[in-house]
Amino acid sequence: MELHFVSQVCDQVRTLFKIRRERELPSAGEKPPFGAKVCCGDVRMTVRAGMTDGLWGWLLSKGWREVAIRPDRRLYKDIPTTYVTHLIDAETNEERTRVMAAAISNAQYRTTITRDGRVVPVRQPREKVDRDA
Repeated sequence: MELHFVSQVCDQVRTLFKIRRERELPSAGEKPPFGAKVCCGDVRMTVRAGMTDGLWGWLLSKGWREVAIRPDRRLYKDIPTTYVTHLIDAETNEERTRVMAAAISNAQYRTTITRDGRVVPVRQPREKVDRDA
């Protein structure tokens, strides 16, 4: 309890003095296993069977990385599975770019269901304020 209070106070002090930093892009890793989550910014997708090394290299070049933090409390828009399948089936980089643009435009925030079956409404993330301006 006491440690939780101390971390909350430290968090508020960082916010008060604007000591917040953007997370850096993690280093590129190996191709994630089936079922792993990969993200780019606030968009996330689940790795499906059939993801090739070429597709993973293309995703890495676009800034996609495996979500390695558990539990991850950040809010993501999830790409529908059908678009992930279309992305895997795409053969050229131009086709991948087109499919990815459509997938991101159709990504949605997931609703959360509590243990007792209640649906928690999706809260929209706060807009980032440019403090330098």
